[in-house]
Amino acid sequence: MRTQVVIIGAGPAGLLLGQMLHRQGIEAVILEQRSPDYVLGRIRAGVLEHGSRVALNEAGAGQRMEAEGQEHHGVELSFEGSRHRFDFNALVGRSVMVYGQTEVTRDLMAARAAWGGRSVYEAEDVTPLDFDGARPRVTYRHGGVTHEIGCDIIAGCDGFHGVSRRSVPEAAISLFERVYPFGWLGVLVDKPPVAPELIYVSHPRGFALCSMRSATRSRYYVQCEASEDVANWSDERFWDELRLRLDPDTAAGLETGPSIEKSIAPLRSFVAEPMRFGRLFLAGDAAHIVPPTGAKGLNLAVSDVTYLSAALGEFFRERSSAGIDDYSRRALARVWKAERFSWWMTTMMHRFPEATGFERRLQRAEFEHLAGSRAAAQVLAENYTGLAM
Repeated sequence: MRTQVVIIGAGPAGLLLGQMLHRQGIEAVILEQRSPDYVLGRIRAGVLEHGSRVALNEAGAGQRMEAEGQEHHGVELSFEGSRHRFDFNALVGRSVMVYGQTEVTRDLMAARAAWGGRSVYEAEDVTPLDFDGARPRVTYRHGGVTHEIGCDIIAGCDGFHGVSRRSVPEAAISLFERVYPFGWLGVLVDKPPVAPELIYVSHPRGFALCSMRSATRSRYYVQCEASEDVANWSDERFWDELRLRLDPDTAAGLETGPSIEKSIAPLRSFVAEPMRFGRLFLAGDAAHIVPPTGAKGLNLAVSDVTYLSAALGEFFRERSSAGIDDYSRRALARVWKAERFSWWMTTMMHRFPEATGFERRLQRAEFEHLAGSRAAAQVLAENYTGLAM
């Protein structure tokens, strides 16, 4: 079998790239190690930058997002009980859309199925080969049978643990990483959100976040030790701890209930450079990870595939390599800005185990500067709503 592009990974990055390529008349096959139900079972964040919202609409996959998503015009930061709202519209004239990553994935799956795009789920032993030349290929097993697809381009959209980045020779890639000494314990609950917009909380007991998936489903997080076992956290213990970290008014309005999902996510910053190796291109979590504090993970995946789709359109339409030659530089320039913002938000809002009183005072000074300076607030709003793609 032969196609123009093989996309490894059917998460939002791979599915969106497939949708963007289809609208340019470029053939692509998607290979995914897991089942569709497994992919849809992943619980991820759902804050879409302005540019990501535009990209999904332009790809023809934004109808349900526009109908059911929640447009947010600001965000609140709370530091030891002091709260301040940052008005995105007033500061930068943009907003964000709260719409779960699971729903984005579901919409992209439906869009692909509607036009008959080929996706192979439960593809085992996926292996990208010969991508250092002009005739790359990908082998995989499905239903006990080994298959091979010849192609012009391989797009590695298979996440941090995927095969794409691991297939690159060690000498050809540089890895940059910081692992944080804590994680986020998250609970999903079928109760209305405690506030109409997200609240980021810095408290002496640790960070907390009040967010939502819809008007009737909420997602809450508390900072915990990276080594913590989720089994040690009953629902009652979680709600008690969250209330301790919230200001009194917010805590009083919190509606609790049985969790429908509970998990602990480690926090890390990670970047692989470059993002192109011959005819193999990395996108999304295959190339970079950000702490969730800045809500940048899904948005970086969208910007990566937006750049890559445009470059591949130029490559196939005009037989020009200018776009694909510039892809890694262009994508990494935005990646590192998002890494900086996510690191900054994480550093300001979390309780670090080794922090001194001096460093805690610096965190407070940072918060007070943001709350009192329009220029500083504009920088936060510009980054949160999304830098230009």
